[in-house]
Amino acid sequence: MRVLVAMSGGVDSSVAAARLVAAGHEVTGVHLALNRNPELYRSGSRGCCSLEDSQDARRVADVLGIPFYVWDFSDRFHTDVVEDFVAEYAAGRTPNPCLRCNEKIKFAAVLERGVALGFDAVATGHYARREVVDGEALLYRAADAAKDQSYVLGVLTQAQLQRSLFPLYGTVKADVRAEAEALGLRVASKPDSHDICFISDGDTAGFLHRALGENPGEVVDAAGAVVGTHTGHHQFTVGQRKGLRLGVPSADGRPRYVLSISPVDNTVTVGPHDALAVSSITGIRPSWAVAEPRYGAWRGLVQVRAHGAALPCAVEADTDGVRLTLDEPAFGIAPGQAAVLYDADLVVGSATIAGAR
Repeated sequence: MRVLVAMSGGVDSSVAAARLVAAGHEVTGVHLALNRNPELYRSGSRGCCSLEDSQDARRVADVLGIPFYVWDFSDRFHTDVVEDFVAEYAAGRTPNPCLRCNEKIKFAAVLERGVALGFDAVATGHYARREVVDGEALLYRAADAAKDQSYVLGVLTQAQLQRSLFPLYGTVKADVRAEAEALGLRVASKPDSHDICFISDGDTAGFLHRALGENPGEVVDAAGAVVGTHTGHHQFTVGQRKGLRLGVPSADGRPRYVLSISPVDNTVTVGPHDALAVSSITGIRPSWAVAEPRYGAWRGLVQVRAHGAALPCAVEADTDGVRLTLDEPAFGIAPGQAAVLYDADLVVGSATIAGAR
């Protein structure tokens, strides 16, 4: 099989490539150049698209003896991921850029080009399990629950899963590092990447301020009383506690959290933690990872954060969206987040959260 491996320069994608070589596949490595301004790439371990990372990926490819290329997807990344990120915050929503990158870049743009060049599949170092059963490509959680990344892959379609490989599915991180060490790969002890790769200093609020500017408004409580001011509603997300800078203390002395964001009148509403509790979620633009959409009513699990818990729920789905009724209240659920649906460990599909109550 001809396999294109997306090599970030980290230990996971490096070992994924090594395993595919050992399995006898015809492997080619590709590093994605995603930033229009290379001098702004992160340095060290803060991100996953730095200049050092591309050099690390090239050295690994040399050790493995495979062809290696750098593909410039900076324009498409800027449009589909960075501009989408900014627009979502401007609209009062909370996006997940890593999930959008998987959806629009790694398993859309890269796969599209790879297939055009004659490759059979695209492989990454994500921790998730893919199995083909009766011709259907099924996506499951990884064996290492602490590293499971099925959530950020929950936007993939059946057509994309048919041409996707995840060689690390049954491995824990410590074993991946040991394997890289045994292969003589310098990335064996390289720290994991963190934060958002296109925000070079890790300051999301500062990045959004530079992108959207200052837009002063009021912070109010649930009764509409003004308790503070802000420089832009895009600086906040539902469930946020820190950085509110409220001028009026709460009557009971308890901390307050962001309950909702209204871009229309540029207000941020705050209140007690209990007011964040929601029992139902509405999702739009459903995408199905399984071959047949799970329309109708069924029982399942929903995960709303990359490292969040899977929440038992009742699901009602149709072509317009999904409606989820949680068994137990959840807290801090924000519009714009992805709701990934599971049947036990099987990824069924995903939807974008439009509202919660």
